[in-house]
Amino acid sequence: MKNKVVLITGGSRGIGAATALQAAAAGWDVLLSFHTDQTAADAVVLQITEMGRHAMAIQADMGCEEQIRRLFAVADVQFGRLDALVNNAGIVDTAQTLAEFSSQRLERMFRINTIGAFLCAREAVLRMSTANGGHGGAIVNVSSIAARLGAPRQYVDYAASKGAVDVMTLGLAKEVAAEGIRVNAVRPGLIETDIHASGGQPDRVQRLAAGVPMKRGGTALEVANAIVWLISDESPYTTGSLIEISGGNL
Repeated sequence: MKNKVVLITGGSRGIGAATALQAAAAGWDVLLSFHTDQTAADAVVLQITEMGRHAMAIQADMGCEEQIRRLFAVADVQFGRLDALVNNAGIVDTAQTLAEFSSQRLERMFRINTIGAFLCAREAVLRMSTANGGHGGAIVNVSSIAARLGAPRQYVDYAASKGAVDVMTLGLAKEVAAEGIRVNAVRPGLIETDIHASGGQPDRVQRLAAGVPMKRGGTALEVANAIVWLISDESPYTTGSLIEISGGNL
């Protein structure tokens, strides 16, 4: 019997990389996508193969439907099955008020964070649904507590893009519950990853940690552990859930 296969978008760094390594440690084979950092992606693949698991990294822009289709085609050819999808890839932008947003910024944000997640979920459902001859599976969307807090004067657009992913999680979970697919989301809070630097705030975790009830930022591993649980057979009755991993920042 073949090992189960998980596809992780944005799997070269941060939460995606931590999830890839934890999934491999739990016995999964891993296909991960990356956008630009081939070196980081190759390093993750090497660590997974050293665990005795099969792994590949494929360059794919989550804002491009053609590249998303190609990514899933690789899963078909190279792995022969798909058991889980982790919709992790996402972007932030520099801190601005909504009054400063350009249409280009908004289009890029929603194309990658929201439309890309929808398209990946579509491709996963087409392969995993028992209604299509599949054997079921799990989808985990990586959202954010920004979807609930709104991220005022920082990135309301990012928060809104993740809010849309939350709603997709709830609706899709109900659509495919009888087709053997579970759909959940994690909503990380202030987590120590490179995404803050990409938004021009490399010190954001250190600066804001005192406002978190636990008085610290979280780690990518702490989020990854929840994701791997959600795709595993240890959570067979969990679907349509939005799990907050925020150190009590409610």
